[in-house]
Amino acid sequence: MRRTGKLLLTALLLVGFATAVDAQVGTNQGLLNPNVATAEELGSVPGLGADLEAAVLAGRPFLDIASLDALLAESLTPDQRSSVYRLLWIPIDIDRSSQESILLIPGVGARMTHEFEEYRPYRSSGALARFRREIGKYVADDEVARLEQYIFVPMNLNTASEDDFMTIPGVGRRMTHEFLEYRPYGSLDQFRREIGKYVDDAEVARLERYMTLD
Repeated sequence: MRRTGKLLLTALLLVGFATAVDAQVGTNQGLLNPNVATAEELGSVPGLGADLEAAVLAGRPFLDIASLDALLAESLTPDQRSSVYRLLWIPIDIDRSSQESILLIPGVGARMTHEFEEYRPYRSSGALARFRREIGKYVADDEVARLEQYIFVPMNLNTASEDDFMTIPGVGRRMTHEFLEYRPYGSLDQFRREIGKYVDDAEVARLERYMTLD
């Protein structure tokens, strides 16, 4: 009986929020995520080299781009890292990332960093549409599309759609099912506890950064 009620509540939540058409993680048209990229894919990134490829594989999951940057900074100059970030990137939380993290996006300087911050918070239904609209005041559509690859907007665990969850790097149908299975969540601690049944603590922490209950 409790199982039936839980499934019904999940169905009602999905129906009630099925109109949200924007994925919460920016549209990715070519960037590799170092947390899920294969060794072969990492090997295709110019400038990494065998030693750094091995270090990336050994160091993941990285919780944010700053962590990856700290690793690469041991061997690469800022210009070299910027070239790497044109192909390899960990999406940043557009609402909570520091100026330093935003400035790591290739081609983004102090002025554009200010514009990113100016329109916070983005966290709402249609958040990426708002990002496109606001940042589109300053750059052309193709540049907005490029910048969108570098960001994400945290999604609400209790209202995000299946398609929203599927935009998280490394998340497929099976994990999406587990996210939905335990709705409604009363806290992020509950998320950690339930999803921790399927993946280790480091992976739970990686997934959690894409979530909110706000």
